[in-house]
This record gives sequence, structure tokens and C-alpha cells, in this order.
Amino acid sequence: MASGNVEVRGLFATPVAALMLPDAEARNADLEEIILSRRTEQASIGASNIGGWHSSRDLVQWGGKRIEEVLAVARNVVTQMTSDRDGKPVRPDWVVEAWANVNAAGDSNSCHYHPGSFWSGTYYVRDGGCADDPSLGGEFDMFDPRGPTPMMHAPSLRFAGEDGRSAGSAETIRPRAGLMFIFPSFLLHAVRPYRGRDLRISVAFNFGLYAQG
Repeated sequence: MASGNVEVRGLFATPVAALMLPDAEARNADLEEIILSRRTEQASIGASNIGGWHSSRDLVQWGGKRIEEVLAVARNVVTQMTSDRDGKPVRPDWVVEAWANVNAAGDSNSCHYHPGSFWSGTYYVRDGGCADDPSLGGEFDMFDPRGPTPMMHAPSLRFAGEDGRSAGSAETIRPRAGLMFIFPSFLLHAVRPYRGRDLRISVAFNFGLYAQG
């Protein structure tokens, strides 16, 4: 029996945006000074961090104009990536929270997601050498929201098509100063142990619709 035309569609895609911010060197120098100064005054809070320093989630209040610049870009991107149920553009009244992370040798972040938010993201202030030296680790892993099922049933196979190779596994982002990426808050993610001698500094943020208690 001859087969007709087969239409293959990629369903349930997970949108992730990445961009390099201009003028990153000057901005990051200012942010680094602000963040490291705050680290001397405030103990780390317990969150996903394994070691390292995790600031309170009120970076919006103490980050100054430089964090305002970062979050303004992020706000524009998440608004462009959001629509109503009919696909029409919307401009939500976003509730924003942000915090800083500082990782030294051996520090990492366990697998987690960000409940209560719609979009989440990371901006790299200092990559600690990770960008140019893969042996230093510190990569950001995002895990397939479909879980490990494709790999469990048939580990030797993958789905044909652009996204098939990542089914059941993870996508990895290597830190680079000035890089911002944004992803749905439900996406499980983790940070691999950093093995450098410098500091790996990042800003994380959430965009949601309701203030979190």
C-alpha cells in the first residue's frame, strides 16, 4: 500500500532565549563590585546552592541602575515571548525578583525549578574562565521536561528531526560574561560544580504575576 504525504510537526516545544548584552564589560565591573560588597555583609541563604553564596531575593532593591539595565532587557524579552491563549500579544504586569550567585571552587547548584513564576533567567557577570576552558565545569544544565522516558525505553534510538538528539537528556549552556538566557520556570535545571580558581558570578531572576510569599 502506497503511503500518502506524512506531515511531521514538532509539538510541545520549550522556548529558551539567549542573547549577549552590549556594553557588558563596564556593566559587569559595576555589578561585580556591588555583588561582592553585599557578600561581605550578608550570609548566604539556603536554596539550590551547594556551597557558594546565594544572596537574598531583593537584588532589585540594592543592585542599582546596572541591575535595572539587565532586568529591563529581560522584561522586554519575556514580554515578547508571552501571548494570550489566542496567540495575541500581551503586556503582563510582571512581578520581578532577582538574586546573585557567587560560586568558587567546588560550588554548584542542585537540580531545581522556580515555582510561582512564569519565566526565569540567568545573566553572567563573571564566568570564572568557564567560557574558554571546558575543564573548569560550571555549566548550566536544562533537563528535558519530558523526563528520561525516551532514553529509558530505547537508549540507542532518538527522534528524527532538529530536537531529537536531546530527547530524554539535557541541554548545556557554558557561562560567558554578558550572556543572558531565559527559560520557562517549570524547566528543571542545575549548575555543575565549578573547578576554577576564580569566581563565577551570576544574576538569576524570575518574572511572575503574583508576589511570592
